[in-house]
Amino acid sequence: MSKKIYENFQKKEPEEAVLRDEAAEAAAAAEIEERGHAALQHADRDELLRKLTEAEQQADEFKDRFLRTQAEVANASRRAERDVAAAHKYALERFVTELLPVIDSLERAVQAAQESPADTKAILDGVSLTLKMFQTALSKFGVEQVDPLNEAFNPSFHEAVSMQPSPDHQPGMVITVLQKGYLLNERLVRPAMVVVAQ
Repeated sequence: MSKKIYENFQKKEPEEAVLRDEAAEAAAAAEIEERGHAALQHADRDELLRKLTEAEQQADEFKDRFLRTQAEVANASRRAERDVAAAHKYALERFVTELLPVIDSLERAVQAAQESPADTKAILDGVSLTLKMFQTALSKFGVEQVDPLNEAFNPSFHEAVSMQPSPDHQPGMVITVLQKGYLLNERLVRPAMVVVAQ
């Protein structure tokens, strides 16, 4: 019986040894796999942290660019508003500069009339020159006079105040201009007030 036990023991021992070896190998493989997985996880974690850092830096750069662009747009808008305000404020500066000599001439004409009331020819000449200066100043800014005397009546530019029979004019012709009209850059500002032949 002891021989049988010994034989059984010898048979079991290699089987158990094989089982132990297989278990040890499996445990070693599991440990290696776990270490590899941990190493992979560690590598993935480092890669993710690196990518996260890069993304944060890029987001900061985009935010900075956005804020700079927003500031530039705001500054450009303020500059444009100032320029438009200045243009409105000083748009008539050149016009006024052209009219100042007209005022000076009219003041001299008034002064001459006060100093020598009998000298009407000099006053008339002065006022005529002043009127020419004034018309020249207006024409520099696109103002044209509408003086339709002896022209056909045009309702786009003339306003008929009355109609009169006239043997010297054909019907529909302007025979008298009561008030001249004006155009600004070819756009009617004021129509000429006229008398038209019947």
